[in-house]
Amino acid sequence: MTMLRQFVRPIALSVLGAAVAMTSLAASAFQQPGKIIAGSDITFFPYEYMDNNKPAGFDIELLDGIAKSLGRTAENLDTRFPNLITGLQGGRFDVTNSSMYITAERVKVIDMIPYLKSGEALLALKGGEFQPKVPEDLCGHKVGSMGATSWLQQLHKLSDEYCVKNGKKPIELSEYSTDPQTTQALLAHAVEAQITDAAVARGVIDKLGNRVVISSDTLIYPVLNGFGVKKGNDEVKTAMIEGLKKFSATPEYAALLKKYNFEAPTDADIAELMPKP
Repeated sequence: MTMLRQFVRPIALSVLGAAVAMTSLAASAFQQPGKIIAGSDITFFPYEYMDNNKPAGFDIELLDGIAKSLGRTAENLDTRFPNLITGLQGGRFDVTNSSMYITAERVKVIDMIPYLKSGEALLALKGGEFQPKVPEDLCGHKVGSMGATSWLQQLHKLSDEYCVKNGKKPIELSEYSTDPQTTQALLAHAVEAQITDAAVARGVIDKLGNRVVISSDTLIYPVLNGFGVKKGNDEVKTAMIEGLKKFSATPEYAALLKKYNFEAPTDADIAELMPKP
């Protein structure tokens, strides 16, 4: 009997130790202690871009503030936009931090936390004959866009259900790896117009205002921007929500919004624009 107790006790302790270790692992869902690892397509000025070989922009500064409020530091991994969701699902990073629009399709595969209201704008060559004001003007024209964006699906639908059904030619869409490559295609006359985020379009005008213009006169397809979190990773999701709440109450957050001329979404915006699961 004594030998049995001596044999069982180490096994019990071993099982208990393994259970504690598994619980500890489950409770630590971040990739690295003290950090928030983010996937970000750092080619999307003014949200995220490289400045003196360092990530910069609104999203970068926002995540830095959130991480600081949680006692962590942020690290952004430059990743092309079409690979962000698969990278998140594959455990390459904790969150996506890349001005990602919250769509019904995306919330089916990842969780998303809203932090900004945005939308699109149309860019055209300055002085060019084609100056589209609304998406309906794009029928029969060549339009460039960064790949994997949410508005591509909307333009495909518009082309099929508005252009073609009304006897107009379909929209000819060309996709590029990055937004700057799309702008270069516009400048090279490979496309007649570019659709992009409204804030990104303003950034293009700041740099190339003598060559391109924002031809649209209203915000196209209003939407929420959000951080992406892997489904089931409740620790990271809860921490990001709490960190955003804490940072939003600071003077630094107000200064950040003012610096980039952005506005946080209101409760009404979130109620209206947040897709239902």
